[in-house]
Amino acid sequence: MTETIHLRGPRGSAVIDPATGTVLHWGAPLEAEDLPGLRTAVTPAVPEAGLDDPVPLTLAPEEGSGFPSRPAVTGRRPDGTAWSPRFHHVEHSADGDALTIRSQDPVAGLRLEVTAVLSGDVLRVSLRLTNTGDTPYLLDGLVATLPLPAHADEVLHFTGRWCREWQEQRTPVGVGALVQENRRGRTSHDNPPGLVVGTPGFGERHGEVWGAHLGWSGNHQFRVERLATGQVFLQAGELLMPGEVTLAPGESYETPGLYAAYSGDGLGSMSAAFHTFLRSRPAHPASPRPVLINTWEAVYFDHDLDRLRSLADSAAELGVERFVLDDGWFLGRRDDSAGLGDWYVDPVMYPDGLTPLIDHVRSLGMEFGLWVEPEMVNPDSDLLRAHPDWALTTAGYDPLTFRRQLVLDLGRPEAFAHILERLDALLSEYDIAYLKWDMNRDLVQASGADGTAGVRAQTLAYYALVDALRARHPGVEIESCSSGGARADFAVLERTQRIWTSDCNDAHERQSIQRGFSYFFPPEVMGAHIGPPRAHTTGRVHDLEFRVATALFGHLGIEWDVTAAGPGDREVIAGAIAAHRRLRPLLHSGTVVRLDGLSHGAVAADRSAALFAFVQTAADRCTGPAPLRLAGLDPERSYRVRRLAPGAHGHGPAKSLPLWLAEGAVLTGRQLAAHGLAMPLLNPDHVLLVECAAV
Repeated sequence: MTETIHLRGPRGSAVIDPATGTVLHWGAPLEAEDLPGLRTAVTPAVPEAGLDDPVPLTLAPEEGSGFPSRPAVTGRRPDGTAWSPRFHHVEHSADGDALTIRSQDPVAGLRLEVTAVLSGDVLRVSLRLTNTGDTPYLLDGLVATLPLPAHADEVLHFTGRWCREWQEQRTPVGVGALVQENRRGRTSHDNPPGLVVGTPGFGERHGEVWGAHLGWSGNHQFRVERLATGQVFLQAGELLMPGEVTLAPGESYETPGLYAAYSGDGLGSMSAAFHTFLRSRPAHPASPRPVLINTWEAVYFDHDLDRLRSLADSAAELGVERFVLDDGWFLGRRDDSAGLGDWYVDPVMYPDGLTPLIDHVRSLGMEFGLWVEPEMVNPDSDLLRAHPDWALTTAGYDPLTFRRQLVLDLGRPEAFAHILERLDALLSEYDIAYLKWDMNRDLVQASGADGTAGVRAQTLAYYALVDALRARHPGVEIESCSSGGARADFAVLERTQRIWTSDCNDAHERQSIQRGFSYFFPPEVMGAHIGPPRAHTTGRVHDLEFRVATALFGHLGIEWDVTAAGPGDREVIAGAIAAHRRLRPLLHSGTVVRLDGLSHGAVAADRSAALFAFVQTAADRCTGPAPLRLAGLDPERSYRVRRLAPGAHGHGPAKSLPLWLAEGAVLTGRQLAAHGLAMPLLNPDHVLLVECAAV
């Protein structure tokens, strides 16, 4: 009997048979003494009217071995052969928490390498296919598969649109497949690359869950399926457009990493595993996240230098640490119809370049940041007039514009070199600490120079462009923005330090957007801004305290003309920034805790402190709000609880206050989790912040 490989994390185990690639167990932690009988216990019976031997459910299942659903490899030779490979184990190597299995199909002329690496509680699975034959191999798809137990019966997945990202929906796992495909050329608003499968009714602190995220910024596919045999699995991989990958003899294709985390006690521990993993990576920001002001909703395209200086003065007085100049600074840019691609400072708006503004911002003690959209080009631009063939379009068809812009084909070496030179020149000439890197459209009928589908090449070129720029300017931070949150994934976070979560600064919408985002991403990479009283994208009007409390937990920013704010509002903003800076170590390294409804919090790693938000977005039920039970604290320690009201206008959150709010209280973590705190009656779209400090 062949050996088994046990990848053991703090809270879970994966046991794999390397001879077949079968996952014998992925779930609750096992010990060494549990392994000998595992294969016997989990090998299924041979069904009637089926193959004579059980069909293995492996990390790379095969049609040629009888797998009745989507196989790991789909493709063929130009003559149609080698379409159903069957791989045979050649060798494997295990090194600590990493396993690599190498298999070969000499008939099909293919070699497959499967790698599984456990980092903490996050399992990364990837596949690498090599053409060992002497003719091209036309690859249609390669996906990683993770078998799940039969009691994984419900899927939490996410959808949305522009300004309403990360909306939750649940679907039972019946016989058949739940398929999620993204064909937008970026990770998308409506099909972000992550989902969770769990036991029925799983929640924040109960139920077994298996979360999965694909680290890829282009087209992708997810599949969760229960076979007629009762076996359950999830698959994920890049969704290849027709003809995107042809492997010449000796060439290889490797899948994006499928990142997966198991939790035996609900979604909270799963999120903690993903957050811990991301925080451990080299690109993750190590320094405190500077509070920033972004000029977009303050000035839009009105780039008057005196007005911008005044905005910078006002922001600095409030405690802002980074000033970001948004769209409108470059050649011919008066609205969104022209200028993309012409990355030169406009001499009409800025006759002396950006230096006077940057010098003023730096003299106030703030960093300077700049908005760019390097992957896009307007038809009305000098660049496209000079190089009309540089657009990522398909010859013979009228290109479809999207926000009056086209995509620049970065797969063309000359276009790539031009954009890299322009960005490098800007960062070399000016004291720029931060780039807000936007990408504002889907890829539609996107063909490269040879006329073949170009989505994959464009995605890889984007990675290469960011990597090349960071190699030349390693101190510059980059924000991933894509019409808000349409490019949010683990691959982006290998090379950027912030994700703009949504173009919507409406605090009501932001509560659910940020909650969905938090399942996979930690708060320090979540751009969250205090917007103006009337939301630009929805028209809603909200109290400043609600807007502040909503933005406080992320990477805090302001997107509002604060020069027009009255003294009372300025006091609230300054108080919020001061509180955020004081609490930043807690908020940006602690454990995210999601409570009932939209309430949430952050608990310090040593559980010495916490900040919770009681969120009321709708009218109270007739009985009034239930007590807020605070999870994640140390049950054996006592905490002083108080309301945090940074710079409030002097009124309480409600007319009638619970006793603890009026008199203060010291309670144990056990009490706060068991019976919690009575909450006041709040109007819709209000938040009460509760700070806990161990005594």
